[in-house]
Amino acid sequence: MIGNTSDPYIIAEISGNHNGDIAVAKELISIAARAGADCVKLQTYTPETMTLKSDRSDFKISGGPWDGRTLWDLYEEAHTPLEWHSALFAHARSMGITCISTPFDETAVTFLEDLGCPFYKIASFELTDLPLIKTVAQTGKPVIMSTGLASLEEVQAAVGTAETHGASMIYILHCVSGYPTPIDEINVSAIKSFQNIFGDRIGLSDHTLGHVAAIAATALGAKVIEKHITLDRSLGGPDADFSIEPEELRTLVDMCRQTAGAMGNGRLERARSELQNSKFRRSIYAAKPIRAGELFSADNIRRIRPGFGLPPRFYEPLIGSICKKGLDAGEAITFEHTSLNEH
Repeated sequence: MIGNTSDPYIIAEISGNHNGDIAVAKELISIAARAGADCVKLQTYTPETMTLKSDRSDFKISGGPWDGRTLWDLYEEAHTPLEWHSALFAHARSMGITCISTPFDETAVTFLEDLGCPFYKIASFELTDLPLIKTVAQTGKPVIMSTGLASLEEVQAAVGTAETHGASMIYILHCVSGYPTPIDEINVSAIKSFQNIFGDRIGLSDHTLGHVAAIAATALGAKVIEKHITLDRSLGGPDADFSIEPEELRTLVDMCRQTAGAMGNGRLERARSELQNSKFRRSIYAAKPIRAGELFSADNIRRIRPGFGLPPRFYEPLIGSICKKGLDAGEAITFEHTSLNEH
């Protein structure tokens, strides 16, 4: 489940990249599972639940990857047919990967509840749809919310609604709703701002190309990383331009896991891999034979490698003090040879 390990929980988003073919949708699920992702995500809507079939200018997209299209036409192409969902959830179970979905209206929540959807995602564009968030929260399941376009006040309202109506756990994903998002606009440091306000259940929904943002987010403590996937960007599709391909997903999973491991626990202590190397530090050795009763001097002792003698911090206190036990040249100087104490 989300947050059970120090590694980020990685969600592979299929969205409309099945290109209307259930076999492609199943293959994307298989790819996500083989790449080591924790979860694969669908989107549950129909054109009717998203918009109106209208050619009015309000319903036409201007700019971006969907320039010139009507909302209806886009959602008609990109939606995942409801009749596929049961088979896709079953295929995910057979592959050992969790399958969830983003519902876009209340009917979708009811539909997904019948399929046993384990938790839900609220899309950035629906973050202000508080009645929808209320319905999702009333399932009592965890909810993940993307924050693209949202003001802090809108995020707080969405979180408050989910809390009030029974969501068992809430995760907030920093998101920039640019498709794709330029790397210099992703503002990964916003994760720290969200952590300061909402606690540590923060992640990243990433529409940049490449892995930099996800790795940086992991280093900042992101608990969830969400990324769109496609079989092949060259095949096109509604979201292909800002999706990663199978080998890129495997690399992303590996790099996020390694980054999480590299962050460690922050304690200032020796690592296991370096314990055997302390003998190669400098320490104090007899550079010449030194008789008992002779004074230690810069002429007869040196700070050198290896590290079996006294640490270099004792060099100056040793100078001018009496050697209590004779030493041969090349012999490590220890406390038994001196009148010094360990402190």
